[in-house]
Amino acid sequence: MSSKQITEFLNHFSRRSFMAMASVMALGFSAPAALAEDRSDWPKNFSVGTASQGGTYFVYGSGWINLVSETLGIPGGAEVTAGPVQNAALVQTGDLDMAMVTMGPAFDAINGKSALAPGLKHDKIRAIFPMYKTAFHIMTLKSSGIDNFDDIPDNATIGFGPVGGTPGTYWPRFFETLGKKATPRHGGAADLAGQLQDGLVDVYTWAAGIPFPAFSQVEAQADVNFFGLTKEQAEKIVADHPVSPFTIPAGTYPSQNEDHFSVSMWNFAIAHADLPDDFVYAVVDTVMSNNPKMLEIHKASVETLPENFDKNGFIPWHPGAVRWFKENGFEIDPALGG
Repeated sequence: MSSKQITEFLNHFSRRSFMAMASVMALGFSAPAALAEDRSDWPKNFSVGTASQGGTYFVYGSGWINLVSETLGIPGGAEVTAGPVQNAALVQTGDLDMAMVTMGPAFDAINGKSALAPGLKHDKIRAIFPMYKTAFHIMTLKSSGIDNFDDIPDNATIGFGPVGGTPGTYWPRFFETLGKKATPRHGGAADLAGQLQDGLVDVYTWAAGIPFPAFSQVEAQADVNFFGLTKEQAEKIVADHPVSPFTIPAGTYPSQNEDHFSVSMWNFAIAHADLPDDFVYAVVDTVMSNNPKMLEIHKASVETLPENFDKNGFIPWHPGAVRWFKENGFEIDPALGG
């Protein structure tokens, strides 16, 4: 499938923009070194693929986009998408300047195995900074009587997240690995939260930085059960999928009284290869140099740290990002552009 064909295909998806327009004000952010450089080739504005409203990607993404807009004085837009699979494709085709991806969908995309663009190797996407680990977790209403994964009846209606998103891609695979049949229901974060409360789905699964905003919203409105996996179930999933063991700590949500075994997958911000090096350098500097501000945006930013650059083992780095990491004492693998 050609880039033109995939662009036409992606245009059938419903995408809405949340434009984060910001004026240039003295807000106390550390100004990147690139501000002193020639901006003649910089974009007049920029777009970033996030995911559905109500999810961590949208909250986290809108936050760092605003931070970059305010610091650099360039309007940025947070694009509502189906998530990482679609994000990678839209950056590849140039429909988006930047986006956020989990490493599983990114690996598939680079190797021509994207569910949205099979056969198209995404050779224009470049890593720019590490974000955080996405945790896979599960919620039900207490009234369902479902307290753990084994309690989920076969062919229960499962809210898996949007097609093209990390939960919508990987949770069905996890159910298959664990021998559990499901009736899938795909949708955005806020949509599935409403369907759970209305009794239209039995189980709400997701994958996101924690705490997950839509889960918190449902918990505030209803009696819920949070649960993870058994250690053995997590080990089975790790053996078959590009994830790592993870523990969702007790207290992540007010009604979660104990640690939950689960799995996780790293997230990275990506950019189109043709974005100007100085512009990407400035974006990376803004995010990587302002972790306190990032923590105000979302608690998952506790992992948005330069030293986590090494969690990327296969996405080529953008030269602007390589320059920033090298100047700050981090050596990028030469095989990935370092």
